[in-house]
Amino acid sequence: MPAMTKAVMDDLRAALERDASVFGPTLAQLAAERGLAVTKKEDGSIKPIPITATPVVIERAELVRRQRLAALLSSAGLKMSRAVLNGLKREVVFNGLSPLEQQLAEKTFRQLDTLVTTRVDFFVGDAVRALEINATIPAMQAYSDIAANTFLEVVGRHWGATEAQVAGWQTQNGSNAKALFDALMAGYAKFRPGKKPTRMVLLSRRNDAQLTEQRSLCARFNELGVEAEVVHPDQLSGSDTVLANGKPVELIYRHLFVRRLEEADLPGAEYVKALLAEPNGTRAVILNPPASQVEVKAVFGLMSEAIEDGAIAKAAGLTDDELEAIRTSVPWTRLFRGDALLAEVQQHPDRYVLKRSWDYGGRAVFVGRTSGESSFSERVKAAYGEALDWKATCARAIVDPTGGGFVVQHVVDTLPERHLLCAGQTQSWADLFVDYSSYASVGLPEQPAWGGVCRGSISHIVNIVGGGGVLPLLVDEVAAQLHAAATRTLK
Repeated sequence: MPAMTKAVMDDLRAALERDASVFGPTLAQLAAERGLAVTKKEDGSIKPIPITATPVVIERAELVRRQRLAALLSSAGLKMSRAVLNGLKREVVFNGLSPLEQQLAEKTFRQLDTLVTTRVDFFVGDAVRALEINATIPAMQAYSDIAANTFLEVVGRHWGATEAQVAGWQTQNGSNAKALFDALMAGYAKFRPGKKPTRMVLLSRRNDAQLTEQRSLCARFNELGVEAEVVHPDQLSGSDTVLANGKPVELIYRHLFVRRLEEADLPGAEYVKALLAEPNGTRAVILNPPASQVEVKAVFGLMSEAIEDGAIAKAAGLTDDELEAIRTSVPWTRLFRGDALLAEVQQHPDRYVLKRSWDYGGRAVFVGRTSGESSFSERVKAAYGEALDWKATCARAIVDPTGGGFVVQHVVDTLPERHLLCAGQTQSWADLFVDYSSYASVGLPEQPAWGGVCRGSISHIVNIVGGGGVLPLLVDEVAAQLHAAATRTLK
């Protein structure tokens, strides 16, 4: 196939922009029908997630490189979290966990050596820079597949591709849902050597924001030969054997934050608490097991500090490869402590980002260079009940113990990209901040064929539940074949 030169990329993009008004409505509709949507907790209603008509194209070798980075960073994060709970600055992580998270971490962290799926979120500018590690609910495997596969199908058909051609492109492009399935099977075999589960469940809360994605994953797992369904805590029971809706289940894929089990209105929480506290595999294999401590951003800060402090690196047992991955991809990140650091961060808002050490969804992330924007004020008000400028926000954050306090990180320079969002019958141009997330596994015999996912947002803080869209991610050889199809239609 022809190389994806800039001229070829520009030509493909021009063809997509030209024809998006024709294929865009179908692209948006099919993607939403297949699960590219968020579910509202209040009433279970579904809101489609926009998809772009303009994909992200990546060279295969670069996709593999980023996946290896994600694997090394995830392994380093697991090691660092274990070292911390063993006594290395223990309070900076342990004190930020909820009571149940603390209880489960104490019982399980020493034996935790397997994470079948993690997700490392990157910004890509002059270099690929890691923002954080997700180890609790590293979602979007199905979203990424839905976006890429639907894009290839709809655009391919529009440009005259056959069903066989489209199917070939989809296979070449890869599947994160299939990689997740392979990871789950390998993780299960680690605790049940030589065996494969006949029935598994995906455990989440009712009206979980990503419920449509979870159903898509289960449909894929069924296609791959293992009975699977989405269940909620109150649908689990059994003493010697775990039952889901009255039927035995051997594997539980956890898509539920541990702290959700502390909510008073979650039926079935006590049963799940007891399951999570067992040594893995006692009644059913649970993947991923409790791992809140891995995702705490103070751990990320200590990984960054380990580059300059050999004692931290040694305590965590980091390998040379892991240290090199941190050195080349992790921006300077530190625990937000001390008067000198406070003064530095207050004086240079353009250089720094504040992040609550243990939180999710980007709710307590304050980007200094956006302190004049309404989105910054909204986040500060949500956290502290009043509008504060950058200096006052820093002063409040440095003494705030919630979630273990804050870390401070060098801002990663990235420019918004122009993309064409498809939602319903309309297409609209938007300047989006785009991240790139790579999936990985820790503790398996080999890495599954993981890929990535790209999200776009008008905000510096990219979170799919809070808005924005998903960008189809294509490897270069597939994009080149799509370009060839576009070229044929013009002749």
